[in-house]
Amino acid sequence: MFDSTVSRNQGPKGRHPVQGRRGGIRLTLVSLTALALCAAPALARDPERMDQVVRASVEAEQFSGSVLVARDREILLDRGYGLANREWNIPNDGDTKFRLASVTKQFTAVAVMILHERGLVDLDAPVKTWLPDAPAAWDDVTVRHLLTHTSGVPSFTSFDDYDATKTLPATLDSLIARFRDRPLDFQPGEGWAYSNSGYVLLTAVVEQASGQSYADFVAGALFQPLGMSDSGYDSHAAILPRRAAGYTPSARGIINADYVDMSIPQGAGALYSTTHDLLKWTQGVFGGRLLRPESLTLLTTPVRNQYAFGLIVTEKDGNTTVGHSGGIEGFNTYLAYDPARRMTVVVLGNLNGAGPDQVGASLMALARGQAVTLPGERQAFTVAPEVLRAYEGVYELTPTFAITVSLVDDRLMAQATGQDAFELHAESADAFFLRVVDAQVTFTRDSSGTVDGLILHQGGRDTPAPKK
Repeated sequence: MFDSTVSRNQGPKGRHPVQGRRGGIRLTLVSLTALALCAAPALARDPERMDQVVRASVEAEQFSGSVLVARDREILLDRGYGLANREWNIPNDGDTKFRLASVTKQFTAVAVMILHERGLVDLDAPVKTWLPDAPAAWDDVTVRHLLTHTSGVPSFTSFDDYDATKTLPATLDSLIARFRDRPLDFQPGEGWAYSNSGYVLLTAVVEQASGQSYADFVAGALFQPLGMSDSGYDSHAAILPRRAAGYTPSARGIINADYVDMSIPQGAGALYSTTHDLLKWTQGVFGGRLLRPESLTLLTTPVRNQYAFGLIVTEKDGNTTVGHSGGIEGFNTYLAYDPARRMTVVVLGNLNGAGPDQVGASLMALARGQAVTLPGERQAFTVAPEVLRAYEGVYELTPTFAITVSLVDDRLMAQATGQDAFELHAESADAFFLRVVDAQVTFTRDSSGTVDGLILHQGGRDTPAPKK
């Protein structure tokens, strides 16, 4: 799949993180299996410590790619790690081209907003305005619904036949045919569910409204004005200099990633770029070079579940982060921007896993002058088994994803759905951490003092999970 955001799907449609079902590209949910080491407390904007953050993940074979951290035009970190091509021993650097996966969605959203400013797209017009043969179920689905994942159109990348069809070339029409007759997950505007189908439909809107192919429109209206000469719509057939090969972990070690035909992702996840070009992107978009102020405000105003138009906007500890991450076969990506500090963090990886999310969150924290700690630097203390027993139970992160905490041989173990069990180490009252994973767990209690839930801290996110 080519999407990566915390899922708050209605019902059983959600998929587990990063690679998801049968190793395909699935919706990313921060999970306990993602090992990406963070850095110890350090001075603000310390490039050496930032480098240490990344190298820790590289050494653990959880990250390979390119990283850039900048404040305005001041580059704090700009380095490649690992190999762009393992068979030819070619290193990654700032000019290496990576598939962006769902980081693409913000480009599609900006394309729609440009057409909106030109009077060619009404955000509240039904999608059938550009797709006259749309099914009756989509009569109330608007462009705004598609941009914000509130349309109810089911995501075709979650269908059972997705892995069998992802290698087959498709036209926009044939791709839309894969999901057009499926029932809506909910009535438009009444729920929220991350949908790659919605951004495929937006691709069609861009093409119909502009009279150009999606690839040509984003090249002319987005990339060229910002001087992004190393960005474009990816194609397996094209000879693309400095393109990274994609890899994925397996029981046999790191292997070449599965093939996905790039006619499948469309405006949901088909673009490629470099860390250098993505700095031009954040400076250009948030610097007002592509959109009017009112359009930029719309683009970055959350509608539901922190999701705006192709961007996730989070507020934590007085800091605002605007960004998105992505995952597709062989690649995971992270792009974030702090508007108050004009800070950009780009992490592009060509090894599947949560490394880019973990590294990106840590780099943003360090860039803000915050302390970040390596799991190996945390100090554990012994807790009596009878005390640990109070934490046993099942904690539900989503309707289909839970953490089971149990006492095994006097050790407190946490096991996420479909994953191995890891030991939880006590750090302070109700606070635990994992040594093999960069994640922490804080247990919560009700007014009577009984444990009633937990909060999973990972990848810069704090995800609550009530006890079932």
